[in-house]
Amino acid sequence: MLVLYNTLTRRKEELRPLQGNLVRMYHCGPTVYSHAHIGNFRAFVFADLLRRYLQFKGFSVLQVMNITDVGHMTTDSDSGEDKLEVAAKREKKDPFQIARSYEQSFFEDVGALGILSAHHYPRATEHIPEMLQVVQKLFDREFAYKSGDAVYYDISKFPAYGCLSNNPLEKLQAGARIEVNPDKRNPLDFALWKSDPKHIMKWDSPWGEGYPGWHLECSAMSMKYLGETFDIHTGGEDNIFPHHECEIAQSEGATGKKFVNTWLHVRFLLVEGQKMAKSLGNFYTVKDILQKNYPGRALRYALLSTHYRAPLNFTFDSLSASKAAIARLEDFRLALQNASANADDPAIPPLLQSVKENFEKNLDDDLNISGALGALFDFVREVNRLSPSQNQAEEILSLLAQFDSVLAVLSPEEKSLDERIAHLVAEREEARKAKDFARADSIREEIRRLGYILEDTKSGVRWKKII
Repeated sequence: MLVLYNTLTRRKEELRPLQGNLVRMYHCGPTVYSHAHIGNFRAFVFADLLRRYLQFKGFSVLQVMNITDVGHMTTDSDSGEDKLEVAAKREKKDPFQIARSYEQSFFEDVGALGILSAHHYPRATEHIPEMLQVVQKLFDREFAYKSGDAVYYDISKFPAYGCLSNNPLEKLQAGARIEVNPDKRNPLDFALWKSDPKHIMKWDSPWGEGYPGWHLECSAMSMKYLGETFDIHTGGEDNIFPHHECEIAQSEGATGKKFVNTWLHVRFLLVEGQKMAKSLGNFYTVKDILQKNYPGRALRYALLSTHYRAPLNFTFDSLSASKAAIARLEDFRLALQNASANADDPAIPPLLQSVKENFEKNLDDDLNISGALGALFDFVREVNRLSPSQNQAEEILSLLAQFDSVLAVLSPEEKSLDERIAHLVAEREEARKAKDFARADSIREEIRRLGYILEDTKSGVRWKKII
């Protein structure tokens, strides 16, 4: 039984999909005005872990992640400049060019971190009609009003506002520290549609030429692809208020139905114990990490190995430890692939049963990844003390592949070497036979530079790819 901590109810609840075995889930995606940083990708890697484990459990999944390419202001509210237009001015390009360029960068990073592609990546700019439909429904149900140069959501009509962040409306209103806007009936009212003659990206609407509010975009796009009520919505903890709070208000205001059953939020990422900031010199994009010669798999492991509801302190020591942990798993896999023709070891079956149960038991408990990894590495340690038969080794390898369908940190198995490297391996063997050990060592080092390590064993030369 899979239980997940629901931010809305503030307790763990069993996942019960609304449509049989199908889990429909939405994830707040990138605002494509710059390269995504590793804090962003902690949330994206979590969403991928969730999807992979759901599939491991036998659920079908329909996954949607939006691309925000208009309307996200620099303050995350109604004021400030549009992040896309800020980037356009900075780089002296059209905002649509900016969006497509950084969208491509995002997908490159997705590939580098082994993240499965969502089934839909809707762009905000391509879903303006759906957004206008939501606004019209809100007018029809008297949740929206036009004032000045914008259309606003009237939060006084939605008493449940604040339910997700556990801030009752009265408390929010009493503690509001928002610049007074005379066009708003309430300081906490938020914009659904805005008109600004200086804004480059504009569309026609019944309320004047303009562009959508950031909160509106996710409501319209999620409901288009997942329905008016769906199973899971995820994002970073910074999205809880106001973004997700506003999504609930406008979606339920428009439909009269519950918007999302389960809300999951990922805690912040720190770097060396501090908040990540360019001014501190500790701001890293995925590309920054890759350029330091760390593989994407190591970064993925570092981002997923701490429970999503605990803050993650990213350090380069932890990144190196992640790389070493993957190497240990791949060495384990390699040893199993070269298992000797031993008799079955009676200690293996209970170990297999135990690791299966503990891996799943931990992940069933709100995706307790640290517990699942602990169970896996305990298993590796115990098996390394034993001598599994070839049949048992194959069974362990199959189980390891199943676990990695969730973790996605192991390299694809290479059945044969690249022709150039195979030639070097053969040349090194000739040098060793001729007792030209200096030449053999030189070739070994050349092979290392090409990304492979050679191991001389009693049964011959073994090779493995360097992580």
